[in-house]
Amino acid sequence: MFKSALRFSRCMSVAATVAAISFTTSAMALDTVKFMAPGSVGGGYDQTARVLGKALVEANAAKSVTFENKGGAGGTLGLAQFANSTKGDPNALLVVGAIMVTAEEQNKPQITMKDVTPIARLFTEYNVLAVRKESPYKNLDDLLKDFKANPSSVTFGGGSKGSIDHIGIAELAGKMDVPINKVNYVAFAGGGEVVAQALGGQIKVITGGYGELGQYIKNGQFRVLAIGAPERVPGIDAPTLKESGFDVTIGNWRGVYGAGNLTAEQRKQVTDAVLAATESKVWQDNLKTNLWSPSVLTGDEFGKFVDEEHARLRAMLVKVGLL
Repeated sequence: MFKSALRFSRCMSVAATVAAISFTTSAMALDTVKFMAPGSVGGGYDQTARVLGKALVEANAAKSVTFENKGGAGGTLGLAQFANSTKGDPNALLVVGAIMVTAEEQNKPQITMKDVTPIARLFTEYNVLAVRKESPYKNLDDLLKDFKANPSSVTFGGGSKGSIDHIGIAELAGKMDVPINKVNYVAFAGGGEVVAQALGGQIKVITGGYGELGQYIKNGQFRVLAIGAPERVPGIDAPTLKESGFDVTIGNWRGVYGAGNLTAEQRKQVTDAVLAATESKVWQDNLKTNLWSPSVLTGDEFGKFVDEEHARLRAMLVKVGLL
């Protein structure tokens, strides 16, 4: 009886050890993950990379992470470097978004998102229109009256030419019957530069995701005049553009791609690691802090979504005169 119990105990112990090893191996799916953020430090690509990197480590889905920034051409320069240097490497991740789609449509680069592997769409972020605290624009009506009367006097600052930021302002101008060629939009490669220009007064209105601008809004350096969401967003004390009578939605999704030439097994390994990261506390906390709307989509469905985005955003670029 005692020997049987002892044998049973030992078997259970061995089984538990095997299970623990199996779980650890599965959870620690990736080694040192090398992130490519195809924009400057402080921008949306960079912020997404660094939060996801922390989440991967917290979820035991990666041992460690490193980051590289390569801005320019709407992210397609970073895309090209990533595609050329990571083929077949399951420990490499590239942050992507709608801005990269529009950049491909405009620049027609030799290397595109077709050369790398779709892993997961992560969230959608809606743009805010904000001004520095010293601005004479106290509300959206103040801004729109000035923009309508003298469009070129209002300088808007945001992401690269043809980005979601740019398209959104151009679409708003179209709804207001303001000629597109009168829109004074200044394009920047990264979030840090445009913030500095807006705080310095060189740019009258800044547009971008709340995640990039939230810290400046919370400490009173920027005042939000409107948000480009379909409806008001809890936590942002600002009306939507629709409330002012303009049916305009300005939003950007972000996700990650893996290296080109991944095997099916490697792709699953990377996808599982990213999904594990999205369940971590640090990721969930940042969704709330940055007011990111989770919209997870993986694998071939994500790839199909990106193909549809190419068609949708190409049509918008033509409509607003940017293509």
